[in-house]
Amino acid sequence: MITIVYIKVYSSNQIYAFLDQTVSYSEEQCKNIYSSDGQGTDQFFQDADGNKLMACGPVSGNAQGSYLTMLSADGLMFGIINIVGNFGTVFVDQSYWQSAIAARPSSAAKGYLLGGICWFAIPFSLATSLGLASTALMLPINSGEAGSGLVPPAVADHLLGQAGSALILIMLFMAIVSTGSAESIAVSSLIAYDIYREYINPDATGEQILKVSRIVIVLFGIFMGLFSIVLNVIGLNLGWVYLFMGVVIGSAVIPLWNMMTWDKASGKGAVIAAWSGLILAISGWLIGARIQSGSISVATLGTNEVMLSGNLIAILSSGFIHYVYSKFIDPQDFDFATLDANIHLVEQDLSGLGVEQQDKDELRRAKRWITRRGYLLTFVLILVWPLLSIPAQVFSESYFAFWVLISIAWGFGAAITISFLPLIESQDEIGRVFSGMLNYITGKEGDAGDYAEVIPSPLEG
Repeated sequence: MITIVYIKVYSSNQIYAFLDQTVSYSEEQCKNIYSSDGQGTDQFFQDADGNKLMACGPVSGNAQGSYLTMLSADGLMFGIINIVGNFGTVFVDQSYWQSAIAARPSSAAKGYLLGGICWFAIPFSLATSLGLASTALMLPINSGEAGSGLVPPAVADHLLGQAGSALILIMLFMAIVSTGSAESIAVSSLIAYDIYREYINPDATGEQILKVSRIVIVLFGIFMGLFSIVLNVIGLNLGWVYLFMGVVIGSAVIPLWNMMTWDKASGKGAVIAAWSGLILAISGWLIGARIQSGSISVATLGTNEVMLSGNLIAILSSGFIHYVYSKFIDPQDFDFATLDANIHLVEQDLSGLGVEQQDKDELRRAKRWITRRGYLLTFVLILVWPLLSIPAQVFSESYFAFWVLISIAWGFGAAITISFLPLIESQDEIGRVFSGMLNYITGKEGDAGDYAEVIPSPLEG
């Protein structure tokens, strides 16, 4: 889509000029633009309370009221909320853990780092193209519709007609199916292994665990479908839920981090800290809405300031509680070398556990590799990049053109990487499979099974 906006239909200079024009309108002009007759009659620029519903006129809290700046009060608050919430999704989401555990150590380290870099192309490229285009073209998208995630399809439909709508629909379908599948498997694995096998049937066979997993997937799918309907009925759109995410799950981040990296961390303290942090976050969130607006409602609870307070209380309070509990109340001296002894395989199935997966030196090398590069990338994306954009204040045409160029390069780089790298890495396995299929078709000896990858068992001499 970024090539459609900035190469095929418009240019960076045109979008820049349109955005400048958008913020130049007065309130009266905006009312006339967003009205039924162009003269302010039945205007829908503001609601009954005088709050802006449309992207028109100067942006409150932004440098010179411009969209073309990183100096934005609301942008800073959203950025912090986004960091807390996404820390929570990565640390608390079981699907991330399962993928990392299933992969080879070297592949997991490099794959997650590369995956993060490629994933960043989604918000970066889409926001630079479809997000800015909706404001530059002043499409009649109100704040509620934008919060529901309707900006991309609206812009795509405006630029490409039904073809654009179809492309967005396909993209969303692929993303939702992928995410939904991962989450369903993650929840089913948690219940099947950590509840059913741990407390109900410790001697469960693989077949029994698979049966429980399938039942849970169906029930979880039904529950999430009904839950999404409830959220929609009570008026909680996608943007509201996204901001609220960190309030609910942010309190688990630091306790989990401590449990993985700190030998003095208390398991009991982690549970206490996570739940205490959640209670404090919800309380602070509700109190913040009451103080700021004098009432508690969906609208007052969804402001950036209130959401920011809840997110920060969640992640910081739980970290403080866990540190104090582990340091002064229940200090531990856990030996991480004993961790493997407490991992019990189903039916002692060692398939996939080759020599590399059990090589302690290889694990240490992978940890060292990802730690250094992970910290560096985090530092660059969270601090260096935004700070380097501050001296520019409001972007010039050339600066904005450079920004768009980086966005296009990042998007194409990510697309090329995720399309061809898996094929390159798996070319030997793909070749063996096709050779086996060819032998089967031509009637030669052997079949595809003869060409499957053989993983040596660690029990073999």
